[in-house]
Amino acid sequence: MAKRAAPEVNAGSMADIAFLLLIFFLVTTTIETDSGLNRKLPPMEDQVDPPIIRQKNIFTVLVSKNDQLLVEEELADIKDLRALAVEFLDNGGGVGDEACDYCQGKRDESSSDNPDKAIISLKSDRETSYKVYIAVQNELVAAYNELRNREFSRLNPNLGLNYVEAQKKYDDPRTSEDDREELKPKLDVVKKMYPQKLSEAESSSKSS
Repeated sequence: MAKRAAPEVNAGSMADIAFLLLIFFLVTTTIETDSGLNRKLPPMEDQVDPPIIRQKNIFTVLVSKNDQLLVEEELADIKDLRALAVEFLDNGGGVGDEACDYCQGKRDESSSDNPDKAIISLKSDRETSYKVYIAVQNELVAAYNELRNREFSRLNPNLGLNYVEAQKKYDDPRTSEDDREELKPKLDVVKKMYPQKLSEAESSSKSS
């Protein structure tokens, strides 16, 4: 029995079908695009150089690995640190726009211009004892509080409170909202007069 010849496939018809399928899928297929919110990026701002800080407006405090205290590169006792910091912060040596009319210091031109520009820089050695470091920090914070106490009492004589006492009352959850609203602007005024600008620099391992 003779073999039946295999039917030939019409290649032209297959090509036509493939072309029609391609057209079909191109027409019917939806290509998803990423969606998002239209945003206009802000223009690039010019870089502003940091303000120049005069050396006389920096009060340097260094605690060595032997727990020795250097204030303005001179040996000092921790019991004298608060008074030295107060003298620096309250100096008021500025003139013109930098003058401080409430400062009661010596107005030494070689020391700080005003409390807003005065910066205390505290630096310690890696081997400084924790006890001494905290004691130094406490004395510096106490210097700010001493000046704030003075000005708060001067500006608010009828309250019978100093700054520390008023701040403690403000933070007390038992204080009424009315009392808090009364104290807040008074506290803010004094904080602005003597802003706490205490910079703690990275520890050093080369101090002696």
